[in-house]
Amino acid sequence: MKILIVSATKAEILPFLSQNKKAVDVLVTGVGMVNTVFHLTQKLLNTKYDWVINAGVAGSFDKTIPLGTVCRVQQDFFSEIGFENPDGTFSSFLGSSLFPENEILFSENNSSFHSSISSLPVASGITVNTVHGNETSIEKLQNFLHSSDKFQNTILESMEGAAVFYVCQKMQAKAVQLRAVSNYVENRDLEKWNMLLAIQNLNDFLLKIID
Repeated sequence: MKILIVSATKAEILPFLSQNKKAVDVLVTGVGMVNTVFHLTQKLLNTKYDWVINAGVAGSFDKTIPLGTVCRVQQDFFSEIGFENPDGTFSSFLGSSLFPENEILFSENNSSFHSSISSLPVASGITVNTVHGNETSIEKLQNFLHSSDKFQNTILESMEGAAVFYVCQKMQAKAVQLRAVSNYVENRDLEKWNMLLAIQNLNDFLLKIID
């Protein structure tokens, strides 16, 4: 089985890189959906993989999920593709005639890759250009998400997830997204984050499923 692990930064998968003895390719794209789309497309044009694993950390809107929890993101979408209204509300292009194919992006059947993945908590995700760290913008986002039945279960925020799903969908590659919760989506306060725990748990799980 030929596997590609995709991460935005080397730091997020450094423990895996230092311990992995298997023949697994790794792609560090750089942060954000633009970097991800370019570098992953370039990679998949040159090499065919059985599975693409997007591994990284994420912020959670759900504070009942303990920091460090590793989740499998079953669906993801680009939450900022749309327009602002005069009253300050946001309207999405997703699912409209302007952006019909990209409403919500789904992962493959994760258990067909490794049975342990099916034991992880299931999450939905949004992919953003700007990580939210202000109560006002967070409230606006949550109001938008809760205004549609499609988005009510969204709990994780990343800057690359939907981009990986989108490229893999277009390139006909099977994709899995694994995210460890490093922080809650609230007023930005790095002292409340637990990046080390999230990275350690994510990499422990990666080593488990690869080995």
